[in-house]
Amino acid sequence: MTSIRGTVRRGAWGIAAWACGLFFFLPFGWMVLTSLHSEPDAATNPPSVGAPLTLQGYREFFGAGTGTSPWPPLVNSLTASLVSTALVLALAIPAAYALSIKPVRKWTDVLFFFLSTKMLPAVAGLLPVYLIAKNAGLLDNIWLLVVLYTSMNLPIAVWMMRSFLAEVPVEILEAASIDGAGLPTVLIRIVGPVAAPGIAATALISFIFSWNELLFARVLTGVVAGTAPVFLTGFVTSQGLFLAKVCAAAVCVSLPVLVAGFAAQDKLVQGLSLGAVK
Repeated sequence: MTSIRGTVRRGAWGIAAWACGLFFFLPFGWMVLTSLHSEPDAATNPPSVGAPLTLQGYREFFGAGTGTSPWPPLVNSLTASLVSTALVLALAIPAAYALSIKPVRKWTDVLFFFLSTKMLPAVAGLLPVYLIAKNAGLLDNIWLLVVLYTSMNLPIAVWMMRSFLAEVPVEILEAASIDGAGLPTVLIRIVGPVAAPGIAATALISFIFSWNELLFARVLTGVVAGTAPVFLTGFVTSQGLFLAKVCAAAVCVSLPVLVAGFAAQDKLVQGLSLGAVK
């Protein structure tokens, strides 16, 4: 009797998990389906689910008939996201090491300072950043976005990495110190492999935040340094909203994040669950 109840309970939880998964997947699935319809079929109300499928939206996204190439914005987004993520990890790991394994004095004040930088709404700092970039001649420059994305993602990365590095066994670090290992060796050869899931989770979240950022990229860039989210806004024209084309563009822009998420899926789940169960 107990085994039957356990089986029923596990089955119910399984069905509930699948229902939640399908519920969260439904908007993306609907976007993919809409991207494969023609504009008249995509604009029908109610939507035409069984309409003929076509790749016209993707052809127009890649410049067929419009002459507009999406590759420069995609390359800009990839450059800003990858470089800023690398800088975030290079700065967050030593900072988290100092705040967890080798704690500095008043480390709680340091953590609160990092957290306080996220309390100011991004739009409140937009005008000062714009004026500084204009006076420095950095408008429409991809490296300005790299600096901004690094500064925006660094506080949350330090908090995440601190929780991950706090799980590293102190005995391993003590043994490395006895063997004469310096700080760079400890970080690269000992802390890095042990905290690899946490590093992967932090890197993926920083990459996603950088890739999806729109506000600063929309205001501070133009033709040269425009990113993929800025490129997406160009599909909303005075002629109207072309749903099929917009959905096709959104699917293509979402693919790098989805690929990165699936590639680091095991590390992401393992990293986010570090420290959850003692």
